[in-house]
Amino acid sequence: MKRKIVPGEIPTRDLHQFLLGAVAPRPIAFVSTVDEDGNDNVAPYSFFNVFSSNPPTAVFSSNRRVVDNTTKDTLHNVETTREAVISVVSHDIVRQMTLCSVQFDRGISEFEKSGLTPIASELVKPKCVLESPVNMECKVKEIVPLGTHGGAGHLIICEIVLMHINENVIDANGRIDPHKIDLMGRNGRAYYTRSSGNAIETIVQAVTEIVIGYDSLPEFIRMSSSLSANDVAQMAGNTKMPSPEEIESFKNKNAALYSNKDDSTLAFAKAKELLTEDHRFDALTCLLATK
Repeated sequence: MKRKIVPGEIPTRDLHQFLLGAVAPRPIAFVSTVDEDGNDNVAPYSFFNVFSSNPPTAVFSSNRRVVDNTTKDTLHNVETTREAVISVVSHDIVRQMTLCSVQFDRGISEFEKSGLTPIASELVKPKCVLESPVNMECKVKEIVPLGTHGGAGHLIICEIVLMHINENVIDANGRIDPHKIDLMGRNGRAYYTRSSGNAIETIVQAVTEIVIGYDSLPEFIRMSSSLSANDVAQMAGNTKMPSPEEIESFKNKNAALYSNKDDSTLAFAKAKELLTEDHRFDALTCLLATK
């Protein structure tokens, strides 16, 4: 059974928490801006993502406060200057990030309150966060108001004009290593997710080659209580079905798995073991050999 939530029939604060809990973890943007007097501001936003690579585009939303329907300094600043710097939040600075979410008076520098270090950008006026492993200098292309009541967002669409990436988070292949960058994600309420170590899971799936799909698998595999939905989907990701010759060869090499024709427990256990190492073709072959 699923609980039905109808927007407009529950308080906005409760709907807000359901949304945050359901769409999680969300990446966190450290958004640096300046006002018309040159005062620095930096604030975290988890309504954030990148939406395009060409042109490189980042999007975040600065919401109206639910309590009193006021807007934030970040919104005022990007409306005024049309510039921002988006920096990512690593585990090393997550507590400093939370200090930046405090509602200080306008003109107060969150850089000073949080102990973060502002450094000059090259193409925009707002500062980069030195301690962040990645900074993105941005020009604000469009600000889209999404409503006028408390909780309504302002979709801020930014073109990334320059990136700064710490060399120490780049691996030997010239790509960002998720364990080295050690990013934080935001869940609902006070919950966060650390995106490194055991939290990182490698899932390889060909997207340009056509796979056999769920519907090509026999029912005894699809409906097996010994396999999870992910197990079955992993085998459905094969690009071909094993041939009769391949099935017979596997069965001959692993005869002990099939010694009891009325019990396929050993074969299913072997298939699950093969799937943990992503030997999905062998796993499917192993199960087909039971018939």
